[in-house]
Amino acid sequence: MCGRFVVASAGSDLVGVLRVDVEGDDLPAPSFNVAPTATAAIVLDSAKTEPPTRRLEAARWGLIPSWAKDTKVGARAFNARAEELEDKPMFRSALEKRRAVVPVSGYYEWKNVDGTKIPHYIHPADGEPLFLAGLYEWWRDKTKGDDDPERWLLSFTILTRDSIGHLGSIHDRMPLFLDPDHADAWLDPTTDNVRDVLDAAIDAAPALADTLDDHEVSKDVGNVRNNSPELIEPVEA
Repeated sequence: MCGRFVVASAGSDLVGVLRVDVEGDDLPAPSFNVAPTATAAIVLDSAKTEPPTRRLEAARWGLIPSWAKDTKVGARAFNARAEELEDKPMFRSALEKRRAVVPVSGYYEWKNVDGTKIPHYIHPADGEPLFLAGLYEWWRDKTKGDDDPERWLLSFTILTRDSIGHLGSIHDRMPLFLDPDHADAWLDPTTDNVRDVLDAAIDAAPALADTLDDHEVSKDVGNVRNNSPELIEPVEA
């Protein structure tokens, strides 16, 4: 799974190789402890223009489908199993039309050691951003008027798959990592072979996982109120 992540940079520093056309005005500040229901930046290709416009937008973590009565469902939909997307009504439509990339600096995972959960920080060894496959949705708040700028809420979920390699010793699930080429294909809203794109990304993820480093970090990360660069520092033996 992926229940916490880090975004140590902001704006175009996150997504240079993805060639974003438009950056939103309300992008969140860097954070070292992003948790579900918090706001993070995602990349999406808007099909409202021809060709599609690639945007970096602020979104709430936890997918809220358009048919939801309220936002509560999003708190439980921060991850989506890549192998089950087509079987889940909550994710099926987004898989076809609304795919996103979530750029992060790294993420946290908890390893169970003799009944004790030990947090680890997992990140690219070269310090470059890590791209995670996601889905997004727009939800209309019917309690707000047509002239209220907050009537539409953008939300997202992060896809996961079985862990492999050294990451498998930490947790049995890991995010679905994307290299820039697969990220481009994943974002393309005009593709008619989504399953092929998804399968290619799943097959390529192990090679990316092998390039990641991890180290144990302080249990302070378990408290969402803690948010500082010290959270990603290795704990002293």
